[in-house]
Amino acid sequence: MDTTVHWIGQAARRNPMAPPKRLSPVPSNSRKRLYATPPSRTLLPKADETRMDVASLTAERDLYRKLLDLGVSDEVETFLREALALSMQASSACRGYIEIRDEAETESGPWWIAEGFSDAGVEATRAAISSGVIAEALATGRTIVTASALDDPRFSSRESVKSNRIEAVLCAPIGHDPVFGVLYLQDRVEAGPFTEEDRMRAERLSRHLAPLADRLLLRTRARSASDAIRPFRASLSLGTFAGRSPAMARVLRDIAAAAPRKVTILLTGPSGTGKTQLARIIHENSPRKDAPFVELNCATLPEPLVESELFGAMPGSHSTATRRIQGKVEAAEGGTLFLDEIADLPLAAQSKLLQLLQSLEYFPLGATKPLRADVRIIVATNADLEAAVERRMFREDLLYRIQIVPIHVPPLAARPEDIRELVPLFCERACSAHGVPPLAISPRALRAAEASVWPGNVRQLENAVEAAVIRAAAENAARLETHHLFVEHGAASDNVSETFQSATRRFQGEMVLRTLEDTDWNIVEAARRLDVTRSHVYNLIRAHGLERAARRTGPR
Repeated sequence: MDTTVHWIGQAARRNPMAPPKRLSPVPSNSRKRLYATPPSRTLLPKADETRMDVASLTAERDLYRKLLDLGVSDEVETFLREALALSMQASSACRGYIEIRDEAETESGPWWIAEGFSDAGVEATRAAISSGVIAEALATGRTIVTASALDDPRFSSRESVKSNRIEAVLCAPIGHDPVFGVLYLQDRVEAGPFTEEDRMRAERLSRHLAPLADRLLLRTRARSASDAIRPFRASLSLGTFAGRSPAMARVLRDIAAAAPRKVTILLTGPSGTGKTQLARIIHENSPRKDAPFVELNCATLPEPLVESELFGAMPGSHSTATRRIQGKVEAAEGGTLFLDEIADLPLAAQSKLLQLLQSLEYFPLGATKPLRADVRIIVATNADLEAAVERRMFREDLLYRIQIVPIHVPPLAARPEDIRELVPLFCERACSAHGVPPLAISPRALRAAEASVWPGNVRQLENAVEAAVIRAAAENAARLETHHLFVEHGAASDNVSETFQSATRRFQGEMVLRTLEDTDWNIVEAARRLDVTRSHVYNLIRAHGLERAARRTGPR
């Protein structure tokens, strides 16, 4: 017997967000009888219909609340991840993909997030941008819905469709004239095709996402335009380097000038500022990039073993040299030798290093003949070498030899703009290291990190973010919040001695609040008195949760 599935349409027309309800299949010869008169309320008990209306209105309210939350996203990645999760939840999709691109930024690729796909599935989906379901939606600007891409003559011949055996698909364009993104949903949790309600819901979501995404791309473009490091991203191989500040742009400018030359470079700056990473960047952008990069921390070795470790040793030259020992200079042959904490190098080893720099020759411990060395040397320190020279703890002639190109790495306090770039990098790295699902970062947590003082510089920030990821994972949180990053923020009542970090944050919040109240919340005047920019004052207000006295119950 021929059967057809029918849907109740009245409630859906009154409330587009109402989930459709399936009727039992009925014989085709009964259709006229079912629809002989317009569908009436007798098809659904009034109490059930009221409950359905309330439930659908609640669902619609919650959906729009989440859309409003999306509007405060500061980062494209966070926005896309939350938008995709919302879309998949609303349509009960098993897999999803969302992509947006900034047509004004031709140099950068699109932003995209995928969920529920294998690596191969993601690649196939991205390949469909140029051909297939997604290409059709992008080209026509219309939503594409198919019960089975395998059986749809429009797409069945596509290799990606056949190889991945794609069934139910719903693909809605984002934006209009021009289309600048796409929302792609594949397969439902419950077997069967995407419904008309799913299509309407996806289109409604994409319409709301479009202005939010467009505004976020504009902000991202503005930040990119103010990115002082942007020119060096194209000219240098920076690896995982993160930053955007003018201070670090000056560092990279000096690196770009010195990296191709065979000159000794001295990196100075406080501990934890990233001098080792910069030494690697110098190596990777030099003609020696395919040769070894060898690192030696001069502060970690016992004094009797420094010369042996650095220059090598012949058999019998000391009690532990039972065979010939290869030194770091030999290990770095043809490449780069990075000597960290150079101020801790003993005076005897300093003399040998000076000889190496002057003649490109050195004597392994116990050797009678010198060895030639083809090595580029980079040294780093957080100490004042000129003061060490005055104390006769460091050779003056060696100082002149190693500081041919001195590069100072500023502390994090001198480049707060970099924090917004560093926190997501460290979060992603920590999630990967600890097997934690990717975490979004709340705007408030980012602002709190920017407003905080990090005396341990980049290293302290990285450790704090790693600890925050572990705390967030323990709570099964979807994103990193301020109380994950600063434990004292959520545990002010604990009888624990105040830390430097918490005391600094408390002092900072109190000082900003006092200045704002003294100026009657005149942001321009407050910024002048605090000697910061207006935008930073707004960041501090949000980071510390400050409010005017009429609305405030107390500093948070």
